[in-house]
Amino acid sequence: MSIQRTISSNEIYQIKVTLLRTVPPIWRRLLVPSNLTMSGLHYLLQLAMGWKDCHSHDFQLGGRSYGAIHLVQGGPDNLNESKVRLNQVLPRIRAKVVYTYDFGDCWRHAVVLERCLQPDPNMSYPACTGGAGACPPEDCGGVVGFYSLLRTLRNPQHEGHKQLLEWLGRKYDPKVFSIEDVNRALPG
Repeated sequence: MSIQRTISSNEIYQIKVTLLRTVPPIWRRLLVPSNLTMSGLHYLLQLAMGWKDCHSHDFQLGGRSYGAIHLVQGGPDNLNESKVRLNQVLPRIRAKVVYTYDFGDCWRHAVVLERCLQPDPNMSYPACTGGAGACPPEDCGGVVGFYSLLRTLRNPQHEGHKQLLEWLGRKYDPKVFSIEDVNRALPG
C-alpha cells in the first residue's frame, strides 16, 4: 500500500516546464507557491516562456480541462482554472499536467512537479532557476512552422529570408535564454 504525503499549502513547488516536441528542448525551471491557482500559473508560464498571452489556453489532466472562465463549457470535465489550485492538480512528485497555449499553433508544454520545498525567507517567489532556449515567435505556425522559420533564418539565400526578418522585427536567436530576464519579468 502506498502512502501519499499531504502537501502543505505554504510549500514551494519546483516545476519544470518543457515545450513539447522541441529539440533541443526549450524549458524553464520555476519555484512557485503550491497554492497558486491554475490561472496564476498560466500568467507565470506566459512570462517565463516568453509568450505574449494573445491566444487561448488550457490545462489538461486525466480527461479534464482547466481553462479561463470564458472558455469553460460548464461540463463536468471542464473546470474554471481560477477555482483550482496547483497543489490540487499536482499532488505528488512527478505529477504532470499539459498546458496548451494557442489552439491554432498548439504549443503544448509538460508541467512536471520535481520537488516540494519549504519557503526560503531570503528568497522571493515566483522565481526562475534554470532554462534553455528562446521562446518561439508568436504565430509562427507551431512546432513545424518554428523549425521552418529556423531553416529560413539560417539561409540568407532563401527567398523568404528578408520577409521573415521584417516580420520578426528583431534579431531572433533560438539559443538565447536569460534567467535574469525571466526573473525581471516575474512578479514579486
